[in-house]
This record gives sequence, C-alpha cells and structure tokens, in this order.
Amino acid sequence: MTSGALGRVETELPGLPEALRRVGEVILGDPAEAARSTIIALAERAGSSPATVTRFCRAFGFSGYAELRVALATETGRAAQAGWGAGVGHEITPDDPLDAAIEVMAAADVRLIHDTAAQLDLDVVAQVAAAVVAAPRVLIVGVSTSGNVATMFEGRLRRIGVPCWSAGDAHVALSEAALLEEGDVAIGISHRGRTREVIEALAEAGSHGALTVAVTSFARSPLAELAELMLTTASRETTFRLGGLAAVHSQLFVLDAVYVAIAQSTYERTNEAFERTISAVESHRVERG
Repeated sequence: MTSGALGRVETELPGLPEALRRVGEVILGDPAEAARSTIIALAERAGSSPATVTRFCRAFGFSGYAELRVALATETGRAAQAGWGAGVGHEITPDDPLDAAIEVMAAADVRLIHDTAAQLDLDVVAQVAAAVVAAPRVLIVGVSTSGNVATMFEGRLRRIGVPCWSAGDAHVALSEAALLEEGDVAIGISHRGRTREVIEALAEAGSHGALTVAVTSFARSPLAELAELMLTTASRETTFRLGGLAAVHSQLFVLDAVYVAIAQSTYERTNEAFERTISAVESHRVERG
C-alpha cells in the first residue's frame, strides 16, 4: 500500500492492538510531522519502540518506516494542494455557522473518495465485474444504510440488463442466498463487516457455490474473512455521521467502479439497454411549460 495510507490507518485503527494503535494515533494527529520524524522520534511520541513502529508499518503493507514516511509526505502534500486541510479532522459543532459546516463536509467527502480510490484494488474490481457479467443471478445484501446502497446498486445494474436482486430482510436474504448456485454472485455490504444478517446470507450463498464479495471498511472483519473477494472503503465518523452513514459515499464510489467496469465490458449491450429504458419512460417526463 503506497497510497491511501491515512485512510487505511484511520479505518483500521479501532481494531489494532494497543501498541500499534498508539502509533496510528500519533500519525493521524499530525501526519506532516510524522513524515518528517525519525523512527526513534515517532516511537517516543507514541510511547513505544522502533520495533513497534516497524511492526505497524508492515501491518499496513509497507516494507518499513522509510516507505511509510514517503507515503505520508505525498498524501499530506496532496491534501494541502487540494485544500482539504481546513475540513479534514474537524468536527461540526452545534454553534458552527452553516457555511463552515458545509466546508468541513465537502473537505471530508473529497478526502474519503480520494482515500477510497487510492486503496481500491483494481484487479478485484475487474474480477467482480467479470463475475457479475457472467452470472445468471446476482444477490446484493445490505441492512439499514448499507441496504439503501444495495438498492441503489441493484437499480444501476438492472438498468443495464443485469439480473440482480437486493435484500435487506434477514429471511428474504437467506432464502435468496439458499437458491444461488455455482456461477452466481452474492455481494454483502457492511461498513464494519459485523452485520449478522449480511454475514449469514453470504455464508449461505457461499455454501451453495456462489462467489461471495464483501464491501466493507474493515479488512479484518468477519465479513471480509468470510468472503472470497473484498473491496475496501475508506470512512471517517464525525459528529453527525456515525456508523454506516460515514461510509455511504465511499460504498457508492466502490460499487460505481464495479458498475463502470461492467458497462465498459458490455458496451454495446449497455448502450442498447439505455436506449430501450429511456424510450420506455419518456412518456412519463413532464415537458417544460
């Protein structure tokens, strides 16, 4: 992982062992300073040792601290150039004027999309897209906020002729999953990767030979460990965006990447589907007076 480092650290921080978590907290507290610090200085600030810092680096895919410093310097430089600094890391308070709150929201959303794109595994995107194109049936499972994302993704896929269904009810999801077979695809969406209904549905689908795909912010979660393929999303919880709400935009971005890959590989069929569906609903559009 050479990009999207801060997003990965922020997302995975709660699940790290205490010693590694302290290193991550120091880095997130001042990424630019961490990029300038020696490994000894960073270890002292985190109340740990250089060996712990090295272990932290390797946990996130870096060969060592030198590679992490380069990634941090690159990211903080891009953030400053893009003007993210004013919003990222700031909380919205009840007394903030609306324009300031919107500035924080915009900066945070731009950063989330950037971090998600930076950590996105394009090979996995291509594998998921190819599997969906070839699948007789695609099941998309999500609950609550992730269920809304599942429904939106279902709508996009149906619009281009992909036979798919979304399910947010536990019994419906399990029943649909039980009918899947080898060659079918089951996609589970869960911010923390710990939603029981989603995990059980993917396990059921996998037991019948369907390809299972996890969309989650936590690479070490039960859902991620269960699925054959995983697409990770960046997220950052703020005052008024907790839990799944913090990951909606990045979930939609990841699934849009899959959608675009599908549309590219089925270009002629997709164009024909667009033409037919646009024509079908044209009479329901109100003309300007």
